[in-house]
Amino acid sequence: MEFNTITESLEKINSNKISIVELNDIFINRIKKNKNLNAFIYFDEENISQQIKKIQSSKKNFKLKGIPLAIKDLFCTKNMPTTAGSKILQNFQPSYESHVSQKLLDQGSIFLGKANCDEFAMGSATNTSYYGNTINPISPRGSQLVPGGSSGGSAAAVAANLCLGATGTDTGGSIRQPASFCGVVGIKPTYGLCSRWGIIAFASSLDQAGVFANNIADTAILLREIAGHDNKDSTSANREIPNYFENLNQDMSGKVVGVPKEYILPDIPEDISKIWEQAIKSLERGGVKVKNISLPHTKYALPAYYIIAPAEASSNLARYDGVRYGFRSEEGTSLDEMYELTRSEGFGKEVKRRVLIGTYVLSAGYYEAYYMKAQKVRRLISNDFNEAFNECDFILTPTAPSPAFPIGEKEDDPIKMYLNDIFTVPASLAGIPGISIPFGKSQNGLPLGIQLLSKHFDEQLVLNAGLYLEKNNV
Repeated sequence: MEFNTITESLEKINSNKISIVELNDIFINRIKKNKNLNAFIYFDEENISQQIKKIQSSKKNFKLKGIPLAIKDLFCTKNMPTTAGSKILQNFQPSYESHVSQKLLDQGSIFLGKANCDEFAMGSATNTSYYGNTINPISPRGSQLVPGGSSGGSAAAVAANLCLGATGTDTGGSIRQPASFCGVVGIKPTYGLCSRWGIIAFASSLDQAGVFANNIADTAILLREIAGHDNKDSTSANREIPNYFENLNQDMSGKVVGVPKEYILPDIPEDISKIWEQAIKSLERGGVKVKNISLPHTKYALPAYYIIAPAEASSNLARYDGVRYGFRSEEGTSLDEMYELTRSEGFGKEVKRRVLIGTYVLSAGYYEAYYMKAQKVRRLISNDFNEAFNECDFILTPTAPSPAFPIGEKEDDPIKMYLNDIFTVPASLAGIPGISIPFGKSQNGLPLGIQLLSKHFDEQLVLNAGLYLEKNNV
């Protein structure tokens, strides 16, 4: 029996057609057969068995009873190691559970393991992890494609049916881009909808937890469970969380979709232009009015992002010094040497690059010229979206400028790698919700994603529009 959706699995569990043990055994066996994908940094059957016993011994009415999930290795987990894909945290065992993962545990879900990710979430291909590359499960025979990043392990695990859903984090596209590359659904909620407490920080004003699933319905179920106010996170929004799943409605008639001219790039592959046009026509057939809009400051989004994010990273990563936890170099003969060698040996190349960039743009004499200017540009980008939403209900764009590419193809050119985020970064800077849904294939048969954006805290609309496109993908 195939189990690929949360809704189907919950129905079978609640009607006693399958036990939690039987369901999770299916996924444990799939993980063992697909170790070559390197989707998990940590996987331990004994740990899974203990979780199942805990659920079975409880009388609570769980909303996610026995549902097997993958947790990105950026979320602190009390009973599993948390490494952020880095050598510097290779032996780190948190003494607490992140807010998001605790909410999932409280509803009876089973954590199959910790999903691989780019080191400290810095990357677009899950190729900077200390624990090796993750391979995209849709790779044609004889080739190895990237799953996207930084949440590539989570996206790959869902795409390969190694779990029924997964958590991810999105700083500049780290959920939406891998969702596009792997052919699954991935949502980045509004900044502040989900608590960041217990998530290892990359860029604090941009990081946001989200989820991957095989369809919109499952995405809506998971999003509702991880969203909500948290007193431990000062940026957490105190809002009532709707029941996204029960409120799903694919009737789009009377809505207005905005198509931004700035996303029409001269070198965009024809495949991507084609699926974008198909999605627009599909929405039109559903009674949606199409409006051409302008987001004039889009061209400044990537430069602004690659100033702000590294600046915040350099500040956040200063805490990894070999003193309190994690890796410590044995070579240093003084405290200063120990600091230097620990960070030099513990961090990978991409992390070092971003820390150096961030330290530079925050240094005396350059702070005003770079960091402050980038923050002003960020405000203009946010204003662009606010004005656009006066004209339209939601925005439709491609998710990524290409399908998944071979492992190693862009590794020598950081700029080419950073350009993968060209369509996702603007929404991150503005803090608005964005979802990527699979919509069509490239000429080589690789999945392509379409991105839906809406105003702050209007996750329901992108889910509804996503559901419409999911059901009308012709």
